[in-house]
Amino acid sequence: MDDRALLRTVADRLDQLVARTTPGNWRTGGLLATRPEVVAHRDGGTEHVAEARAGTAAWITALSPAVGPPLTDWLRAAAEASSVEPAATAVARVLLERLP
Repeated sequence: MDDRALLRTVADRLDQLVARTTPGNWRTGGLLATRPEVVAHRDGGTEHVAEARAGTAAWITALSPAVGPPLTDWLRAAAEASSVEPAATAVARVLLERLP
């Protein structure tokens, strides 16, 4: 897949993910009784992200679905630019590995 197709593909997948994610102004607050099983792998071990919420809550709220539209706009603009920005391609490659 060339860089421009990569950028467009990731932008499309992000749009789909944002469309099915709870919208709104995400903020840190109380812990819900249920939580997804998200495990962080680091330093040869694992840690349940919900257990590490003090370190991850700000990250999760900063990257709420509100970031999706400007991020997809940036990826699409990068795909149409006269030369493809290496940073956009790097972000797209990481996202492509993680997006459904």
